[in-house]
Amino acid sequence: MNEENGDHGEAEASETPQSAGEAAVRDARRWLSRRSVLIAGASGLAVGGLALGTATGKLPFSQALQRTLGVTSSNPTTQLGSTRVERVYSQARGRMVDLVFILPSKTPPKGLPMSLMLHGLHGNARSAAPTGTLKQLSSDVARKAVPAFGFVAVDGGDNYWHEVHPGDDPMAMLLEEVPQWLRARGFAGDTGQPFACTGVSMGGFGALVYTRRRVERRQPPAAVATLAPALILSWQEMAKRHIFTGLNDWTALDPLRHIDETKSVANGIWCGTEDSFITGARRYIEAAHPAVAHTAHGKHGDPFNRTVVPSVISFLGKHVPRKD
Repeated sequence: MNEENGDHGEAEASETPQSAGEAAVRDARRWLSRRSVLIAGASGLAVGGLALGTATGKLPFSQALQRTLGVTSSNPTTQLGSTRVERVYSQARGRMVDLVFILPSKTPPKGLPMSLMLHGLHGNARSAAPTGTLKQLSSDVARKAVPAFGFVAVDGGDNYWHEVHPGDDPMAMLLEEVPQWLRARGFAGDTGQPFACTGVSMGGFGALVYTRRRVERRQPPAAVATLAPALILSWQEMAKRHIFTGLNDWTALDPLRHIDETKSVANGIWCGTEDSFITGARRYIEAAHPAVAHTAHGKHGDPFNRTVVPSVISFLGKHVPRKD
């Protein structure tokens, strides 16, 4: 505008008051038009950049521009979540295992609260979390929908998270070794104890057993979340899995027979109505009255599990321990 005024300064000096007013209106319209183009361009950049960030896990512009566009958090980062994988030796299992961390950012705060994530039958630590978990967690934390927390997964074998073969005790690994591993890496506060346990299928069975063991130790977790937990109603059906030594071994662990022991822990359960475990899930819901009891159309597996990830993370977020 200053250049335009300079180019036409003499002509404007001789204009009538009415023509001068018209010129001012024209100049204002030009200025507004250019500002609109700039704003539209910035908005397009923001939308495109955020779309790319959602797909790749990285925001493709500087922190300064993030602040300008209003897409940064109080702890600015160009990363939307981080997954770390380590190999550690488990004394309880007598073997090397994968230790997988699902974190809301590449630089999580010291003492970050953690939830266990227990995999299902024939699964492992790397495949434990449903599709979309990292994306949902990092997004929810970044926009402060939930407090910052993470997940930790570990290889537990196919033994329903208990000792079937002497010298291979995945439950002891969860109770004794995982807190040490977390504390050594600066996670889960001073004690290294997970604040919650999340489990899928067989991992859901394990999560409920783990919760009961923590309660027995007078160290209850704040919450337990299970997705299609493998709650089987008959010994005839469970015996086909060749996991338990007999009826007594199974009933000693079966979460459906020990509901009262874990009622003090906030509980959420999600299961598809076409899932083979839906009958056990409904039996559990009827008896335990969990805080979240979600059933919807879907079969057993990731296609259903991924749809409930937002609800699971929201539920866990309500039980993240507050900083002192």
